[in-house]
Amino acid sequence: MSDQNDPGDKRDRDGDPNENPFEALFSGLGFGGAGQPDLNTMMNQVRQMMSQMGLGGIFGDTQNEPTSRWEPIRDVARRVVAAQGSDPSTSAAELNALRDSVRLADTWLDQATGFPATGGPVAVWSRSEWVEQTMPTWRRLIEPVADAMSEAMADSMSSGEGLEGAIPGLEAFLRPLLKSSGSQVFGLQAGEAIGTLATSVLSATEAGLPLTGDAEGTIALVPTNLATFADGLDQSADDVRLYLALRESARQRLFTATAWLGPQLLTLVESYARGIRIDLSSLESAIGSFDPTNLTPDSMREMSEQLQGSLFEPQQTSEQKAVLERLETLLALIEGWVDEVVAQATKQWMPSATALAETMRRRRATSGPAEATFQALVGLELRPRRLRDAANLWAALREARGADGRDAVWNHPDVVPTAADLDDPLGFVNGEERTPSTGPMDDMDAELARLLDQAEQERDAERRADGDEGSGDTDGRS
Repeated sequence: MSDQNDPGDKRDRDGDPNENPFEALFSGLGFGGAGQPDLNTMMNQVRQMMSQMGLGGIFGDTQNEPTSRWEPIRDVARRVVAAQGSDPSTSAAELNALRDSVRLADTWLDQATGFPATGGPVAVWSRSEWVEQTMPTWRRLIEPVADAMSEAMADSMSSGEGLEGAIPGLEAFLRPLLKSSGSQVFGLQAGEAIGTLATSVLSATEAGLPLTGDAEGTIALVPTNLATFADGLDQSADDVRLYLALRESARQRLFTATAWLGPQLLTLVESYARGIRIDLSSLESAIGSFDPTNLTPDSMREMSEQLQGSLFEPQQTSEQKAVLERLETLLALIEGWVDEVVAQATKQWMPSATALAETMRRRRATSGPAEATFQALVGLELRPRRLRDAANLWAALREARGADGRDAVWNHPDVVPTAADLDDPLGFVNGEERTPSTGPMDDMDAELARLLDQAEQERDAERRADGDEGSGDTDGRS
């Protein structure tokens, strides 16, 4: 093996599969062999470079405290929003217009579903307000990934003894810093993803998840994004607002009337995220192609950009695949139910609803910001792939059992249609209705039930621990 202290011997560094990537990096920088460098001086140099890249706080939180982790994510998200141009505060006129739309929407929806109106607040949010309102739920969903990232970065220091041999004390010195930096690097990506989503999302629950964690069923739209969405459509701005109010009101009625649904959706995402294992092979590749003799802010930024494209790609386990199938099915069922109920509510009163429904289908069919956000944060493609199948199933249920019979299927998670039922909607409609007491659960359902129960127990333990520590930190969980 060639001398690792030779910064120019990049070929051998890349060719040794046993070499720790951080060993290669610091050896290439000349930090090895006789005449060891001062570690504090070295870290000050790294901090200086990070500061020039706009990442000055990346090594700041060695204790990885929750509040110090999440404030930068919020700040990055708001900076992304600000970079997209004007984000005006909403006006009283916009709020009054939405309230009028919600009142009309509720009148129509009362004829299409037995689920009652939520009676909750009606709100119009700026993009920044959407970030603030949803941040507690984002924290719940992506904290497991941030933890996995920080542990993976710290563990990468322990793959071999080369670092300790080359620079005594380096691993012990860098491990807590890398653990902190791992979660914060992921936090930067999270803030960018959430901020990007805030610039296009139309309502509080458009992504299909109850991101506000709101038990009151708040009906909220983002007027700035609504105006952008409506621009170029043949329908009037009033019709677009009314149609979105109908969809948001229907979705919130479902979440409010079906107490288990929102928590199970969020728990499924959490369960998936807890199973993520960070693959650091891309880190090794990035460092292997990095020239430590050309250490500049531009070269560091280039390596950071290379990592952002592939560092956080998880490898799905069999448990994650089961969770993903259940999650995608539930999302399809929710959006299919909303499509069916809104179509029934508008068929006599709103001719433009058919065209707007097709516009929404096209919006969902493309890989939009919501899908990109969840892909970046938890490795999930949260796209309800079988939405038309789900809408057809709900329509068939209504024809066979009436609106109340259709909605009664939401009474318990064991009775809700499965992916197999979407393959044969008429068979589900005509078959014997399953009940929680008599309906058998297959192996996948049993495994999902176990995962959900385990995740709930872990969250309860975390809440008790937080209470014992007297942190006073709340995350908005319901």
